Amino acid sequence: MIQTIKIGTLRWHNIQDPTDEDLDFLKDNFHFHPLDIEDCRSVNQRPKIDIYDDYYFLILHFPSYDRWNRFLKTKEVKIFWGEDYVITIGKPHWVVSSLFDSAKDHKDPYEILQAGTSDSLLYKILEKLMQETLSLISKLGIEVELINRDLFNKKAEKTIERISLTRRNIILLNTIFKPQLRLFQKFESGAIEGFAESMEEYWGNILDYYQKMWDMIEDYEELIEGLSKTFDSLQTNRSNEIMKTLTLISSILLPLTFIASLYGMNVELPFGKSHELFWGLMVAMLLITAGFIFLFKRKNWM
Repeated sequence: MIQTIKIGTLRWHNIQDPTDEDLDFLKDNFHFHPLDIEDCRSVNQRPKIDIYDDYYFLILHFPSYDRWNRFLKTKEVKIFWGEDYVITIGKPHWVVSSLFDSAKDHKDPYEILQAGTSDSLLYKILEKLMQETLSLISKLGIEVELINRDLFNKKAEKTIERISLTRRNIILLNTIFKPQLRLFQKFESGAIEGFAESMEEYWGNILDYYQKMWDMIEDYEELIEGLSKTFDSLQTNRSNEIMKTLTLISSILLPLTFIASLYGMNVELPFGKSHELFWGLMVAMLLITAGFIFLFKRKNWM
């Protein structure tokens, strides 16, 4: 179903879950290229911008949390951008839907209805997407800081889970942002002219948002890798300490076990029938234990 907001001569059309009739309507009335229409039928397209004489077609990717606010997922934003219209199509990022619904109901905190040109409307949509994405990345940075704070916590399983989850989300952000950096640079460089004048500073602001987020992602990637290596070192050191303690205990018990086994055999041994043998063995075992402990402490093994 095609929903429309009229802003003077400007139109913002929003189509969620487009049917074949909706796509045929776009093809017949706006004369979009058949390949662009075909891209609207499918999902998981690569980010791109197709430049034509009278319109642009953008496929952009932005991150969004799942319903449990744990895993990041990729949301596509598909936009047809013409001189007097902007068309958002498909299952867009929730920001796009929220902006459209608020403007349609005349609850317009972001001043969508004040946009005078399609360039201005597109800028407002992209800026809001950038702001929400920046907030999301900042939230991820807080999680990295919390992991750093809890790194020496002995709850290893929970820490491993948090590091793995955060690393997975950062890798996804990396795959989203890296291929789009050159795309947004085209706006500021003038490769994408648009339909209105004096938009270079605005496109530069969009690129500044994107560059800032890209730098944050790279910093968090380095931090989580460093934290992961530090955590692995801590766990290895803890394992070594455990093995060291068990080895020392085994070293002490080995001669004691030998003595107990020797006098536990059903054969004639020296002093085997002496009543004082038990206490003698106890004293000998205590002396052996004390000797081992003294030796280990002297060599700084414990």
